[in-house]
Amino acid sequence: MYTIMLIEDDIPLAEAMKNQLESYGHHVVRAEDFDRVTEEFTSARPDLVLLDIMLPKHDGYYFCTEIRKISSVPIIFISSASENMNIVMACSCGGDDFIAKPVDPMVLTAKVNAVLRRTYEMNGDRKTTLFYGAELNLYDYTVTNGEKTIELTKNEFRILEALLENRGKIVSRDDLMLRLWQNDLYVEENTLTVNVGRIRKKLGYCGLSEIIVTKPGCGYMIK
Repeated sequence: MYTIMLIEDDIPLAEAMKNQLESYGHHVVRAEDFDRVTEEFTSARPDLVLLDIMLPKHDGYYFCTEIRKISSVPIIFISSASENMNIVMACSCGGDDFIAKPVDPMVLTAKVNAVLRRTYEMNGDRKTTLFYGAELNLYDYTVTNGEKTIELTKNEFRILEALLENRGKIVSRDDLMLRLWQNDLYVEENTLTVNVGRIRKKLGYCGLSEIIVTKPGCGYMIK
């Protein structure tokens, strides 16, 4: 399940899009206060943003630019203004795709899932994994969220990577220990707990506290 932030002031359209995406298992958060869109984005920590161009107070280009200052989360523009210049401007300020109104539900779902798949599921030669608007760098074992960066040890990185690969699912303690050390016969039970505690503390420094959930008797998961 991915979290999608919907920034759209047309309430009936926003509700229809929300229902469509939630029917495919996504969690959709709607922007409520168009004076505080950036703050709501930071709070929601979405995996993808759907952004209208014509909005109260500021247009979508403005909000895209503001989001790009703190995050590389994928952004899909939605607007009835589908002329070439608007598409060019959307891409130029950091947009990843564009959907024209009236929004076809199947086109919406297909484009959203395609962008999510390219961003989070296709391993290939990707250098980072995005989550909650932050980036896990697969080469230097760092997590960056806005202007804050933390460094992970090799074991901390492997734990976080395993949890992100299975986000929304419980990863058992045994599976994590096997991932780290290949053979859990040589691992003290408390060692994994200590590593997870360190990861939580470091993620908290980046504003990502409480995203790792403990499932007593089972293991851990990313919300």
